[in-house]
Amino acid sequence: MPSMHLSQFRRWLLQSPPVEWVMLQLRELVLGALRQGPVPQHIAFVMDGNRRFAKKQQIETVEGHNMGIEALARILEVCYKSGVKVVTVYFFSIENFKRSKYEVDHLMSMAKLKLAQIAEHGDLLAGYGAKLRVLGSRDMLAPDLLEAIQRTEELTKNNGDAILNVCLAYTSRHEITTAIKDTVVDFSKPAPPTSPARTFSEAHVEQNIRSRHLSTTKTSPLRTHSPASAGTSDTEESNASTTSATTLYPSTPPDHLLKSTQTPRPNASLNNTDAPEPEITTFPDPETITSITLNDHMFTVGMPPLDLLVRTSGVERLSDFMLWQCHESTQISFLKCFWPELDLWTFLPVLVEWQWRRKKSEEASVSSLGSARSKAR
Repeated sequence: MPSMHLSQFRRWLLQSPPVEWVMLQLRELVLGALRQGPVPQHIAFVMDGNRRFAKKQQIETVEGHNMGIEALARILEVCYKSGVKVVTVYFFSIENFKRSKYEVDHLMSMAKLKLAQIAEHGDLLAGYGAKLRVLGSRDMLAPDLLEAIQRTEELTKNNGDAILNVCLAYTSRHEITTAIKDTVVDFSKPAPPTSPARTFSEAHVEQNIRSRHLSTTKTSPLRTHSPASAGTSDTEESNASTTSATTLYPSTPPDHLLKSTQTPRPNASLNNTDAPEPEITTFPDPETITSITLNDHMFTVGMPPLDLLVRTSGVERLSDFMLWQCHESTQISFLKCFWPELDLWTFLPVLVEWQWRRKKSEEASVSSLGSARSKAR
């Protein structure tokens, strides 16, 4: 009983106007101090623990989700005021469709309600220049939910450069699979011409040489016999001429074989050297596919790399969330508090730790660069 009275007194004290003013000033001071150092440009949250928080507080589950939305509004304010550009939150997984129809319908209704509540915080998103994007498989969603998504995105589309990503009907494996399929489709399309057509093609040059050789043969006087071959017969001289012509012009057949070996082309003659070349269809080389190619087909294309991933409720797993976006420099933090309990003072140690790690990493990079330069000298 004394502990309950103490908790009520603490709540009353914190809600008093003088204490609220002091806390607000302290809050702004802390956020200003955070902006003085490096700030993560992309933070992802797994909002876990709403139901367990409601059960712990002995309140309705819907009320626990409502308090989770209030926590999201608080964290968005902290992130955007400290200089974070992209915030990604995990709302609904594709794996949740495996549950019973009643539960799935309830979760979809809850998702629509959450989007409506986020839309009600449109002034918060507009105040920090944040636009909302829904990432996931939209073809799995109901029409009324899609309408709510489009309405919320339309409400915030003219905001600034900051982004709030809401992952709905999403798993990282589905995102990667979709990116690979889109890449295959792109590489199955003919590549556009990268250079203008050649003015002189191989066939064009060959026709000019052949026509000049034939005209020279007809106009030049022919000797009856070569001085070196005075004793040879006409048949031998003809064979020698054929062999000589074949040797000098290996790609040109003898005159009596031209008609039988040369395939006539429609509307083409020896003097028509401007016949169009047949177009050759080329496709992109699959060997040029890299991680950058796949990254350009992800849902988060054009966004900063993921710097920090936070999950509440004490569960230490990623749950198929942002697997592609996590890289060697991504810091993953698992907090023991439930999502509705997350606020600035709970989140502040995570940001300070990230700044400390980033500063140490930059110092190590500068030190290694200096050592390399000194060795080179």
